[in-house]
Amino acid sequence: MAVDQLPGRVREFTDYLNGLLTRLDPRAGWCAVFWQRDPEGMRACLDGHELPPWDVLEALLQDLANEYGGAVAARERERVRVLHGAALDDLDALPGARDAIGDRLDVMLREQRYAAERLAGLGRSLAAVSDPEEDRALRLDLAWAQDDYERATARCAELRGRIERLRARPPVVSGESPGEQAAAAPVVPKQRKRRRGSARFAGVVEEEAAGAAPVAAVPEVAASGGGSGGPRGARFAGVDEEPVEVRPGPDAVVDAGARREIVGTVETLVRLRGEGRSGEAHALLVEVAYWPAVRYPLLAVELERAGLGADWATLLWEAASLPADRLVAAADALVAAGRGGDGERILRQGVVRSAEEIGVAVLGLVGDGRRREAGALLDAYVRMRTPEEAARSVVAEPQVLVPLLLEAARSVSEERHWDVLHALRVAGLTA
Repeated sequence: MAVDQLPGRVREFTDYLNGLLTRLDPRAGWCAVFWQRDPEGMRACLDGHELPPWDVLEALLQDLANEYGGAVAARERERVRVLHGAALDDLDALPGARDAIGDRLDVMLREQRYAAERLAGLGRSLAAVSDPEEDRALRLDLAWAQDDYERATARCAELRGRIERLRARPPVVSGESPGEQAAAAPVVPKQRKRRRGSARFAGVVEEEAAGAAPVAAVPEVAASGGGSGGPRGARFAGVDEEPVEVRPGPDAVVDAGARREIVGTVETLVRLRGEGRSGEAHALLVEVAYWPAVRYPLLAVELERAGLGADWATLLWEAASLPADRLVAAADALVAAGRGGDGERILRQGVVRSAEEIGVAVLGLVGDGRRREAGALLDAYVRMRTPEEAARSVVAEPQVLVPLLLEAARSVSEERHWDVLHALRVAGLTA
């Protein structure tokens, strides 16, 4: 799309961004990092073909504060927040926006998981190193990996918010023009090539580029927004229809040894955070995510009691990448302990995987005789993803998966059932 064809508010934001960058030194601070790590992404934003994620704008405003003072940056922050939000609204109103955002979210979730794995590996290496020079190098790598993770987490939350706002938009009314109706109508089912990510900016690199050396040193001021959880609201499978037994306390099903381990781990996290060792703290959270599901409710209580609510949100993000059966078990444990919101959140975050992965996971659960867990997974999937994406989840074994998918869609609403059925028929996946 040429610059003169951009929606008006996207063009207005692009003009502002160009002006902001002329005030910054491209050889210093985060501005230098972004230009060196992803020059194509920066140019795409300056041309209006991409909108930078909010964490990138926050980092550029930090550069502005370093050069012109905090008062100037604070004034600009309010202006850029309004312009960025308006530009997103215009961009998201274009045909195909929801599919494009979904593709980007898939990419960012992969980036987030890769960064988490790298954090865990670096944390283990750091614990075993004795050479001071190697220790310094590992700590630098750890700082970059932490920045990668925080940016990916912030971007996932931003993309989820855009998807939620698209869902909340009112349907097109008859008085609208044909052009307006075309922009709001559902984009025709088709197979799309998955994007490999663009405008990745600082640190958020793809796996094949992970070996590249970091640029100079990490700027002292880190970007904000990391660790925030995704939007909530989708009903956890079965919660609305079936009464849930609320246990007398989250530690009622945890034995004394496990309780001591949980308390000790939280104390270790408090110490690591207090010492500024965030990379090691995150590596520990990655390990904790694989603990038995029955421990999750007490972990939540102890983390919140210690003032580590952000670490609880991070732990839920990590748990989203668990195998399907463990994911559902963790959600079940939280719901049973009276933490239904967290149960919804963990399951919903966990189904932002490819349709093929969901289908294979459901088949595995069914093969193990765990039909209720399979139904819970599909219920969350048909609520969060488009009917076309849901239809692709049955490709592995349509004879088994189609009836289960339609049953899950019907439990959401009759309208969703017909939408999914139509998508299956278009894809040639029904008899």
